[in-house]
Amino acid sequence: MAETPGGMSASAVRAAHEIRVVIGRLRRRFRETYDNEGLTPSQTSVLSRLSKEGPASTSALAAAERVRPQSMAATLAVLEERGLIQRRPDPHDGRRQLVSTSDTGSAYLDDKRRAGEEWLAQALETGYTEAERETILEALALLDRLSRA
Repeated sequence: MAETPGGMSASAVRAAHEIRVVIGRLRRRFRETYDNEGLTPSQTSVLSRLSKEGPASTSALAAAERVRPQSMAATLAVLEERGLIQRRPDPHDGRRQLVSTSDTGSAYLDDKRRAGEEWLAQALETGYTEAERETILEALALLDRLSRA
């Protein structure tokens, strides 16, 4: 087994590179499958985070997204203007507000996810044999294990 100067196998280094490249391409393809209706990637990221993680304060969102609180306030203002989020007082601290997805925001995300999954399912159905799809499922199980390492 060939090793790189860092002591890692050449196959591990190559696999790391290929995984990064393929995941990047897939992310771009997913973004191309649906129109973000004018939302920026950071706005979409915040909306998705709220959907997955639940209500949060502006400062918690800013920290999670690694942006300044002022930048997060601007992002939230756009999302609120479009009716994609809602704000309500924090039950534990009346001085703060918690931000969450609105029904409209949840429906927006559901539509975008569905569009991406429909594109992917169609591409898998028409471009791959049953045996190849099974191989992809096996590889995904390995990638899932990697994501937990």
